[in-house]
Amino acid sequence: MFRTALRNVLAHKARLLMTVLAVMLGVAFVSGTLVFTSTISDAFQRSSQKGFDNVDVAIQPKSSDSGAPGAATMLDQKLLDAAARVPGAASATGTVSGFTAIADKNGKLIGNGFSTRGANYFPGSDGKDARYPLRDGVAPKGPQEFALDAHTADKAGYKAGDTVRISVDGPVREQKLTGVFTTDDGTVAAGGSLALFDTATAQKLFATPGAFSEIDVKAAPGASQSALKAAVDKVLPKDGAAATTGKELADEQAKAIAESMDGMKTGLLAFAGIALFVGIFIITNTFTMLVAQRTKELALLRAVGASRRQVTRSVLSEAFLVGAVAAVTGLAAGIGIGAGLRALMGTIGATVPDGPLVIAPSTIAVSLAVGIVVTVLAAWLPGRRAAKIPPVAAMNSVHATATTKSLVVRNTIGALVAGAGTAAVVVATGMNDAEALMSGGAAVLLIGVFILTPLLSRPLIALAAPVLRAFGISGKLARQNAVRNPRRTAATASALMVGLTLITGMTVIAGSVQKGIDKMATDALKADYVVSMASRSPLSPDVAKKLSGLDEVTAVSPLRNSPSRIGTGPDATPEYLTGVNGKDFGKLTRLDFTQGSLGDLRGGRAVVDDATAKRHGWSAGAHVPVTYADGKKGTLTVSGVYQGNEMIHGIILDNGTLAPHQRQITDMQVMVKTKGGATDAAKDSLVKALGKNPAISVSDKKDVSDGIAQMFSLMLNMLYGLLAMAVIVAVLGVINTLAMSVFERQQEIGMLRAIGLDRRGIKRMVRLESLVISLFGGVLGVGLGVFFGWAAGELIGGSLPTYELVLPWGRLGLFLGLAAVVGVLAALWPARRAAKLNMLAAIKSE
Repeated sequence: MFRTALRNVLAHKARLLMTVLAVMLGVAFVSGTLVFTSTISDAFQRSSQKGFDNVDVAIQPKSSDSGAPGAATMLDQKLLDAAARVPGAASATGTVSGFTAIADKNGKLIGNGFSTRGANYFPGSDGKDARYPLRDGVAPKGPQEFALDAHTADKAGYKAGDTVRISVDGPVREQKLTGVFTTDDGTVAAGGSLALFDTATAQKLFATPGAFSEIDVKAAPGASQSALKAAVDKVLPKDGAAATTGKELADEQAKAIAESMDGMKTGLLAFAGIALFVGIFIITNTFTMLVAQRTKELALLRAVGASRRQVTRSVLSEAFLVGAVAAVTGLAAGIGIGAGLRALMGTIGATVPDGPLVIAPSTIAVSLAVGIVVTVLAAWLPGRRAAKIPPVAAMNSVHATATTKSLVVRNTIGALVAGAGTAAVVVATGMNDAEALMSGGAAVLLIGVFILTPLLSRPLIALAAPVLRAFGISGKLARQNAVRNPRRTAATASALMVGLTLITGMTVIAGSVQKGIDKMATDALKADYVVSMASRSPLSPDVAKKLSGLDEVTAVSPLRNSPSRIGTGPDATPEYLTGVNGKDFGKLTRLDFTQGSLGDLRGGRAVVDDATAKRHGWSAGAHVPVTYADGKKGTLTVSGVYQGNEMIHGIILDNGTLAPHQRQITDMQVMVKTKGGATDAAKDSLVKALGKNPAISVSDKKDVSDGIAQMFSLMLNMLYGLLAMAVIVAVLGVINTLAMSVFERQQEIGMLRAIGLDRRGIKRMVRLESLVISLFGGVLGVGLGVFFGWAAGELIGGSLPTYELVLPWGRLGLFLGLAAVVGVLAALWPARRAAKLNMLAAIKSE
């Protein structure tokens, strides 16, 4: 039976090619994803481990509980000296770091967000910092000098002696570049930038004078990290700091890098999973048609003594061989995809540290297993059907067709499953936190529709009859051929339906969320602009002062966050306080109050969002005990309760009340209102007033809402990539189906040619059949996607009151047009093949 299966595979190479391609695509994306993420993760881990070459023990401040008053205690010079003297220590280095934006010669920011860092140059007894060997120039000394990593300097065209514009917390600083250094720092290797200042300057910029954020101790020759850590523990202040070995830090960072790659890996594997899921339809369809075409052959095997199990095993053996070929070629293609993705990272500016291409044994095993298992499972049902062919069928040349009973059973099961899925989705829309129920209901509904697709094909395809009549006999035959085998049509259309369902649903959700966020920004903000750091790091209070002094500015309010504890004793809970300019806050925001009002936000008065008020049981007029960041106690009076949103929420009070309790005053953002409203001229004026600072972002309401909706946009763009892959697989499915259909109807096509239908008419008939099947899948996909988009929107509306359902008619039409294009492209080869059939040979064939 195995030899029989092998001969069948070799005899039907062309028919199985589409199946191989479909499985190969899915396997290629699985293996490519695993190779890519393993390579990137390994490169970053190797790079990060180099950064710990000079760190045997690290002393770090113990962080306080989230939201608790008081920042983590900084490390001082006294502890640094004590650590340097412990037995087994060769040296101790105090470090301090923070955000530092470097402008290129065109004033643009080099690097992105948190990858643009600054730190201190800490010379040893020889006057050099072993971590940062100088390539050119000298080490920085004094507040006006700094050194820059070689990668950034070369990219921007800077050399020692140049004057460079930088920014740490807002205002632009012009610093002299005294030296260029090399480094193994993982952030720099990944495309970031690193600026070094002398220790005193760095402490003033990033911490407080005399304070360090970390102390790194290097072991003397022969001393182990564990022994050094034990010695360091003895000099640590009680409950103020903790020591960790360099190996532990490297392991933690490696773990963090691996976890950070999990999200990317999951997203890419989801693409591959959908492609394989869509490919299952093609595999099942292919083997179903192969079995149907070999009815006499399989029945003859039964007649000469083959058992049902042997026939099933024969079909599954074919599937195993096909899956093995697809898995091996998919693995090879995936390795190429992984290498290509890594190269692509460099072209889009996301530099990856150097390292080998990593092909883990698990990647090979998973790729081969996925390809073979998916193919064999998809072929199991056709194989089971093949085993049921009675030996008497060998005497009958008519292929077995589905019985009425089997179709009734299928439609009944499909109706029950679809009904249960629809009910679950609808019920979930009226519940809170019902994401799991809705997701499960959506999956059940999708399965139910797939089961019902043969039943739905006849009425939906019948709707196209008036249009097809315009194409004469070719159009009429195309419609009849499309509904002749409903199961085949259903399996072919379902491949496209799945992809379009996902992309339509996400498009509806993304457009609706964007509209809701735009409305929220319009409703909540009266301010024309929001000024913040490009890295979302703290902003210097000098920025707000400079903006408030401009003639065109009518109102300014910085927003400051500070930890606190609400309540007294052990029941006190951590909460962040938001400080604002109480005098101008009402001119810059539009809050909907459910209790009380904004009023005069001065002294101990505060306003609270409804979620926080509900959590604590507060109402307007409540007196709230508070412990500020410096440990001092006070009482806040709730003057109003407002409806919070993504932009404005929490406990809001006047900065005049909050500032005396803050150790270091920094702003998260600054809201600004100008005389003429948001105009290009006003924005340019603000940008110029801030020194055309590359580190500062000046955003209007549209920019603010786009920033909030960025995650949805990113997800949508990823799903468009998913659609492209699903479309490729769907095209293969349609080609496969049409090729099989042409093969089965050779006699019929020969007769049509004999009675006068020319080659152009034959081509038109096959193309129209393909178009109808593709549009059938497109209509189902778009319809289900809109339904799922509406249902998900009902859940989102609970947390986003301004959510409003938006149906992007243009894109929905584009998706249907895409389905039509799939049909046209998929029909090119089968139509050409049908038109070239020799009519006499076709009529004689059996």
